[in-house]
Amino acid sequence: MRKSLKKEAPAETEEAQRKHKREINAQAYEREISFRFVMKGGKSKADTRSTKLSVNKKPQKAPAGGRKTGKAAKDPNKPKRPASAFFVFMEEFREQYKKEHPKNKSVAAVGKAGGERWKSLSEADKAPYVAKAEKRKVEYEKDMKSYNKRQAEGPKADEEDESEKSVSEVNDEDDDDEGSGEEDDDE
Repeated sequence: MRKSLKKEAPAETEEAQRKHKREINAQAYEREISFRFVMKGGKSKADTRSTKLSVNKKPQKAPAGGRKTGKAAKDPNKPKRPASAFFVFMEEFREQYKKEHPKNKSVAAVGKAGGERWKSLSEADKAPYVAKAEKRKVEYEKDMKSYNKRQAEGPKADEEDESEKSVSEVNDEDDDDEGSGEEDDDE
C-alpha cells in the first residue's frame, strides 16, 4: 500500500502547484490590466471602491501624542533666533572674501572657504565671535521674554486692534457712499 500512496501524493501536489500558478498568473494579469487602465487616465477598481467608501468615513482625528499633521503658521512678530559664533564670523568673512574674489559668485565656495578658515582659527581667535554671539543670545532671550508676555496678554489687545481697523474700514466705506451720493446730486 505504501507504494500506491507515494504515487498518488506527487500527483496531488503537482495539481496543487498548477492551481497555485494559475491563481498567481490570474492575479498578475489583473494587476497589469488595472495598471494599463490607470495609465490611460481611468480609475482602477480600488480607486472607485475607496471613493464610494469615503462618503461614509468619519473625519480623521489628530494623531496620538498631540502631534499636528501640518505646519503651524509662523508669527512674523516672533524674534529670530540669534546667530551662532560661526555665523557671526561668516558675516565678516563674506565681506572679506568678496573683496578678495570679486568675480566669484558661488555661495558654496564662500561657505567652504569660511568653514576651512573657521576650523583653522584658534580658540583665542574665535573669542570675539563667541562674545558677539553671546551678546546676541542675551538680547534674544530678553526679546523672547517680552514677546511671551505680549502673547499671554496679546489676544485681548489684538482683538481691540482688529475692531478698530474694522470700524475705520466701515467709516471709509460710509464716507465713500456719502461722497458718491453728493456727486449724483450735483449732476
